[in-house]
Amino acid sequence: MANKAFPLIGLALLLSACGGTVNRGMESIHQPIVQRTDYLIDVAATGAGLAPGEQERLEGWFRSIGLAYGDRVMIDGPAGAAGGDVAELLARRGMAIAGPAPVTQGQVPDGSVRVVVSRATASVPGCPDWSRPASPEFVGSTMSNYGCASNAALAAMVADPIDLVQGRGGGTSDPALATRAMDAYRATPPSGTKSIKVESTSKVGK
Repeated sequence: MANKAFPLIGLALLLSACGGTVNRGMESIHQPIVQRTDYLIDVAATGAGLAPGEQERLEGWFRSIGLAYGDRVMIDGPAGAAGGDVAELLARRGMAIAGPAPVTQGQVPDGSVRVVVSRATASVPGCPDWSRPASPEFVGSTMSNYGCASNAALAAMVADPIDLVQGRGGGTSDPALATRAMDAYRATPPSGTKSIKVESTSKVGK
């Protein structure tokens, strides 16, 4: 009987390894993938700023690409006074010029400035993944869908997907702002300490 059991155990181990990648670690194989897309437009500029009509054209372009929070707006070329006009349009949206522009294809035409909008998105491809059954499990592998929910939620919630790639510098913080919420919590008396308001259920004129 013992000799007949060995082939069955070997067959079970072989079947458990089929269907999905074996992952014996605690790190999920499904990680967020960040993709960046650059949009650009060349607008005419003069020494006093953007040429007449170009500010309206740029505003229309911002609307057409759905410029929103999380997008990085940069200027390529000697902006001069035109940079102030672009910054004014962005200020209406609660945004600001992000910094130096990335390398783009082609030269900036003479008498123009190039406005570059860099947009990053994060997603977790291949999720959900039910290619590997949860049981039976004989090789100590996590299930194929392990990590899909948490990493997909992270990719959807992060304000700036670039932070998933390179992080963000520490910088400095204001202790007064950092503790404001805690101070408000401590200063507010608990709701249970207030007296209960008594309301009469009798009808008026009864």
